Amino acid sequence: MSEQRSVLFICVRNSGKSQMAAGLLAAQCGDRVRIDSAGTEPGTALNPQSVEALAEIGVDISAGTPRPLTSELLAGADHVIVLGAEAQVDAGSVGVERWVTDEPSKRGIEGLERMRLVRDDIAARVEELAARVG
Repeated sequence: MSEQRSVLFICVRNSGKSQMAAGLLAAQCGDRVRIDSAGTEPGTALNPQSVEALAEIGVDISAGTPRPLTSELLAGADHVIVLGAEAQVDAGSVGVERWVTDEPSKRGIEGLERMRLVRDDIAARVEELAARVG
C-alpha cells in the first residue's frame, strides 16, 4: 500500500477559497488524501456564501474554522496550493502551485452568484488535482 499523500490549501483569510478547495478535494478523494487548509492572515469565521455554494452541490464545510498557516503544516504537505494572488508563502523545499482563481467581482458579479462561479473554477482545478494525488 502506498503512503498517503497530503495537500495543503492556502489563501489569505482561510475563510473562503482554501476551505472550498479542501472540501471539494475531500468530497472526491475521501480519506485517501490528507487535506489541510490555512490562511496567512486567518479570519474568524467561514464565508457564509462559500458554505452555501458548496452545500448546493452536496459538500458540507460548515464545521470548518479558519486557522493560521504554520511551518508544521507546510513541512507536512506533499502538495501546497495557494489560491489567489494575494497570499505570499515561502514553502522552502516544497513546491508551491498557485491557482489564480476567477474573481467575478472584477466583472461586477457579487453575492452568491459570484461564489458559485468561484466554486466552479476551483472545482475544475480540484478535479485535475484529484487525478494527480489520489
